[in-house]
Amino acid sequence: MSWIEAVVLGFIQGLTEFLPVSSSGHLTIAGTFFGLTGEENLAFAVLLHAATVLSTIVVLWTEISGLFKGVFSFRWNDDTKMVTKILLSMIPVGIVGLFFKDTVEEMFGSGLLPVGCMLLLTAALLTVSYFAAPCRKKEISFRDAFIIGLAQACAVIPGLSRSGTTIAAGILLGNERGKVARFSFLMVILPVMGEALLDLLKALKGDELSAFSAIPAGAMICGFVAAFVSGAFACKWMIEIVKKGKLIYFACYCVAAGLFAIIYSLI
Repeated sequence: MSWIEAVVLGFIQGLTEFLPVSSSGHLTIAGTFFGLTGEENLAFAVLLHAATVLSTIVVLWTEISGLFKGVFSFRWNDDTKMVTKILLSMIPVGIVGLFFKDTVEEMFGSGLLPVGCMLLLTAALLTVSYFAAPCRKKEISFRDAFIIGLAQACAVIPGLSRSGTTIAAGILLGNERGKVARFSFLMVILPVMGEALLDLLKALKGDELSAFSAIPAGAMICGFVAAFVSGAFACKWMIEIVKKGKLIYFACYCVAAGLFAIIYSLI
């Protein structure tokens, strides 16, 4: 992998992690064009996800620090309720990560056809949420947090956008768009950090060390920086886009990207 390829992949990951167009699907498509192997593509994706998590922390630091202060006040308040909801939303994806991780990893190497189909499903979800009734709820309930967590667990499939699926689920449940977007970005931090840590431990044991060692250090640094910078920009931009209800444009894009992936896989 050259540093140019790493920058391109990092830029794609940073933008698409927060935009509802599936970062995993785009990385799979780009990796196919660059001729990356399934293991190498997956290993690099873990690094790029860590970069976008860091960009999320930087952009939402005021809210995150506020949640920490609320939790360590050791009182049941709005901050502790929000943290509890985030932890509740993590249960489904945690189960998938612990018991079905190998199955999910195999999907990353299953070609562009399933990616294209999942991009079309993402487009359908965004379209339905665009025409959903206006929000009725003042805050995300514990029940809604768990359902949004189920949506996140489903979105581990390449091509099914995590942000698109969770935001669409939250909107369809009747929640305010801006609050759903922030909740969607906050709820992914710990799962992705946990996934990166598990993959790092696995690599240190030698199971996937060859995949990580096959990527030059310079390429890793360039990809990480590109993902962090573009991720910080996309995180801020996406929150405003969701507030204005312009998800239909991303639905159109997902249709085009999905059809392209399907047609390319059949050629």
